[in-house]
Amino acid sequence: MTSSPQDRPAAERALEEGSLLVVDDNEMNRDMLSRRLSRRGYTVVTAVNGREALDRIAGGSFDVIILDIMMPEIDGLEVLRRVREKTPAGDLPIIMVTAKSESEDVVRALNLGANDYVTKPLDFQVVHARVQTQVSLKRAREELRLAHARMKHDLEIAARVQRALLPTELPAFPGAACAWRFIACDELAGDAVNIFGVEDRYLCLYVLDVSGHGVPAALLSVSVTRNLTLHADRSSLVRTASIDGSGSVLCGPAEVARRLNAIYPMETSGAHLYFTLVYGIMDTRTNRLRFVCAGHPGPILVRADGTTQVVDSPALPIGMLADPEYEEKEIDLRPGDRLYMYSDGLIEEVNPSGEMFGQERLQAAIAAQRSESLEASLDALTRGLAAWRGGDHFTDDLSIVAVEIRRPELH
Repeated sequence: MTSSPQDRPAAERALEEGSLLVVDDNEMNRDMLSRRLSRRGYTVVTAVNGREALDRIAGGSFDVIILDIMMPEIDGLEVLRRVREKTPAGDLPIIMVTAKSESEDVVRALNLGANDYVTKPLDFQVVHARVQTQVSLKRAREELRLAHARMKHDLEIAARVQRALLPTELPAFPGAACAWRFIACDELAGDAVNIFGVEDRYLCLYVLDVSGHGVPAALLSVSVTRNLTLHADRSSLVRTASIDGSGSVLCGPAEVARRLNAIYPMETSGAHLYFTLVYGIMDTRTNRLRFVCAGHPGPILVRADGTTQVVDSPALPIGMLADPEYEEKEIDLRPGDRLYMYSDGLIEEVNPSGEMFGQERLQAAIAAQRSESLEASLDALTRGLAAWRGGDHFTDDLSIVAVEIRRPELH
């Protein structure tokens, strides 16, 4: 006894059911296919010639078209050609029907964009299997498109969360100007930057760069940024309880690096991620900057006279070892001096010839913009890097934080 579509499991019916268009000028073939396919659970619409087929396609929605090649006036190959001008094979599968002896027609049909073919006399089991395959493939592609759209939507929301953690208002210190740039190479970034003031005296600034790309790197970047953010209740990794217990005091850069290293050990991370960090604190009353580099490129110092130097302090990235040594360095900044912290995406960017931008070229580019304002210098730097690369889609995230000691007459 043959079971009806309703007797079969729901999953099997869902796989088989679909909307079909059967196009054939032979009434016997057309009726036979439509009746037998309808019994298998499909919704079947028929067309008696190519012109009617084109009208049906323009006014309806089908999962698969079964299209005879040999028809008067507009044959199947012409119908196929016109359909493929507007609709790709993945969106509307077409199975051609041809005589066994007409191999040239099969080749032409496949070249025009047919998905499959069957030969006359028709073996219904073969036709059904081919239809079933095309319906399944079409639905799989639709599910992939929906999944991609959902993922893209989720990534856009996550990217907005990341952007919300970037500096919104720069600290206002009379003797110092600040600027930053952040360019993500993908929807989500592994870089992070921040500039914030503490106790109306100290300027804290950092750039961090998580290894790898994608969601894991972005999640770690967001987590670290949250831990380095000075919250309304004054809780943060950048502060610690005072000795007398009366309040809290600012942690030194090396202590901040040690705290981060204790919280984010690479071996306990499922993704085995680490990150590099340059973190500094500037006393705006003395213009003395203390900073630490944890596996990160050293800041570039540009003196008022235009001379530049890289102030490096090598140490292991955060999370690599249980108890590494982090050493602070100090720089006495003078009026007119500038300091640039940046991620390695700048110096490791490559041009079409495969040549890296490099630190020396970065120093030269920064020095060349010395007469520009701090903000303008960052714009010129990113434009110059894009021109050197040959496009503004970079291969890695780019992050820059800069500070300038204002000359007395500009206070």
